[in-house]
Amino acid sequence: MWHLLYPMRTFLIVSGQENEINVMAVDWLTYLSTKPPIIGVSIHPAHYTHGLIKKYKEFVISVPTINMLRDVLIAGRKSGSEKLKKMSVTFIPSKKVKTPSIKEAAANIECRVVEEKSYGNYTFFAAEIVNFIQNEEAFKNNQPDVKLGFMAHLAPGTNKFVVFDEEIYEIPTREL
Repeated sequence: MWHLLYPMRTFLIVSGQENEINVMAVDWLTYLSTKPPIIGVSIHPAHYTHGLIKKYKEFVISVPTINMLRDVLIAGRKSGSEKLKKMSVTFIPSKKVKTPSIKEAAANIECRVVEEKSYGNYTFFAAEIVNFIQNEEAFKNNQPDVKLGFMAHLAPGTNKFVVFDEEIYEIPTREL
């Protein structure tokens, strides 16, 4: 039944610090609050990322574009920190958390965990956004520039992704 929720945006979760860093691809991410800005992500306890988030109580959400597809697939299909050797991402210091950001990403959102709760076989981490950086070309006028290839996972368990079309539909609200 999960395929009914797709296509769904794909993100990279960077977790850990110093010599204990991991990157994981996730689709199950949502915002929970705007004041304060809180975002949530579901991660299975068997994942290395889960343990690093529990240990350090922080993570970075990196927003990939289609140019990073190979790295997204490695992050999503390989396990443990050894996969970093196969990836071509550059880690840069974050501003408000010790977990690094990814230079090649269209944006990096720095988060501190405020609560975690188990739901079935996953843990849902709720985290306050404490800082973000964005590629200004990717987000003109506080909107994503769809020409840059923001991607969505077509269906769970597949290696298929789509990018957003350049056609934008807008209906003035006064007509409603």
